[in-house]
Amino acid sequence: MRMGVVVITNRCWIVLGRNIKQTPFLAGKPHQSMVSRLFLLIVVSCLAMLVACSETAVSTPPSPTLSPQASQGKSVFSSHCGACHSTSPDTIIVGPSLAGIATAAGSRVTGQDGRTYLYTAILQPGEVLVDGFDDMMPKTYGKDLTGEELDAVIAYMLTLE
Repeated sequence: MRMGVVVITNRCWIVLGRNIKQTPFLAGKPHQSMVSRLFLLIVVSCLAMLVACSETAVSTPPSPTLSPQASQGKSVFSSHCGACHSTSPDTIIVGPSLAGIATAAGSRVTGQDGRTYLYTAILQPGEVLVDGFDDMMPKTYGKDLTGEELDAVIAYMLTLE
């Protein structure tokens, strides 16, 4: 079986399975439906190759690498804080979501930076209540956590921008 394509002045004749001499209908006249199908096949093939060869259009940025202290803090957060506080935006478990706390903490109390606010919120939670939430946070974290664990959880929370 032979396939031949003859291009003459921007017109295309297609012959499938026969010689041009044996197919007088296709030998001298353009066959529009076959030309349309060929054009469509070429366009679709080109698009498929472009998609296959291109990079992903939407790529997620890589997660920042946490410092060793912030990594330890993430573990402390998971075991002591994560049951009541989410790190996902607008997700409330018991207490407020801590998504974006690194940015918000610095503007919650006039004259306090973010780090001081977070220490106060953990050690004296009744002093800095978030609007719409009751004072339900345990007041024992100053005794339950070591100084190293407290510093680590603050370091982790300061990565939650």
